[in-house]
Amino acid sequence: MRIFPRSASPDAKRAIIARGLRAIGDGYVSIIMPAYLLALGYNAFEIGALMTATLLGSATLTSLVGMITARFGERRPLLAASWLMIFTGLGFAGFETFWPLLLIAFVGTLNPSVGDVSVFLPLEQSLLARSAGDRDRTLVFAFYSMSGSLMGALGSLFAGVSDIAPRLFAISSLETMRLLFVVYAAIGVAAWLIYRGVSDARTGSGEHHASPLGPSKGIVYRITALFAVDAFGGGFQVQSILALWLLQTFHLAVSTTSSIFFWTGLFAAASFLASVPIARRFGLINTMVFTHLPSNLCMVAIPFIPNLGVVIALLIVRSLLSQMDVPTRRSYVMAVVTPPERAAAASLTAVPRSLASALGPIIAGTLINLSSFGWPLLIGGALKIGYDLALLAMFRHVRPPEESAVQALSKE
Repeated sequence: MRIFPRSASPDAKRAIIARGLRAIGDGYVSIIMPAYLLALGYNAFEIGALMTATLLGSATLTSLVGMITARFGERRPLLAASWLMIFTGLGFAGFETFWPLLLIAFVGTLNPSVGDVSVFLPLEQSLLARSAGDRDRTLVFAFYSMSGSLMGALGSLFAGVSDIAPRLFAISSLETMRLLFVVYAAIGVAAWLIYRGVSDARTGSGEHHASPLGPSKGIVYRITALFAVDAFGGGFQVQSILALWLLQTFHLAVSTTSSIFFWTGLFAAASFLASVPIARRFGLINTMVFTHLPSNLCMVAIPFIPNLGVVIALLIVRSLLSQMDVPTRRSYVMAVVTPPERAAAASLTAVPRSLASALGPIIAGTLINLSSFGWPLLIGGALKIGYDLALLAMFRHVRPPEESAVQALSKE
């Protein structure tokens, strides 16, 4: 049985495996981070500010990816990012005061969501795009996204250790969470070992060398503007904000919250594979829009529902639909630009997303501080609905090569 597509190179497999490994850390950190900061005495506004710092720092580093990969390829930047992950885990384990944590959040690799927003993302996107054929590209990105979501779900479940360990061992919940940040650093070491095997894109004949944006500049700028709107809405709903809202609104234990995100992560992982046949049948843009739209309607409804069981059900329905646009979106961007522009396009589309999403957590934290009503969920959902409708209107006629080829054959 073939697990990876036939055209996937060893580099694609390394990126997918490393993404899954890092997602374990992202999964539990996105839940224990608000719980850890609450235990240290921080309020929702301060927690939102730290989450904003993580996203702003990621955006700053990501903005340099196109230039860095053009000079160094993907291998050495991925190794450097792994060292940054190690530093981040040890830093959060070792400091308690606000300003050192803010600095570490800014320069580090923490994700307030299980979805990757760090500097790893554009580097791995560029690596994947050159490591599979056109027909298998969406499937490879689906495997990549599924790996992150599935292992992130397992990581979310691992966050429950902070409630279980104090009952089994002579250790406090706070110390347990510190140890989990040390484990996050250890995952960075494992990622470094995996990335050591990545080939150097600057060597070998016949490979596409990275270059700045050229002929695809117009379409990349337009789609980047829309992605920024989507990311701004998503910033109100990152997993750490959702966890914070659930913890404070329904007074849940960390282990209960982690169980909720475990199941939503599992369903999201299943949706990634479903996105591939759907995209082949209906097209990338249609898949992105008509799966994303109903998931955002679920999020808009949640603040008006006082029953936890119904809220969990809507979160699960949302998880079945909301992530289908992730592999299709990444595949679409890589498809509509020339191969040498892919690293720059991945970086350019990622940076405004990170910058826009960075604004959401601090605003969401302020709103949660002021009211128990789920304003962040309502506002974020409404913004993302607007993005869906605009994307359909502007890009439904801009087709990737594989869809254009099928359309041309059907006319013959």
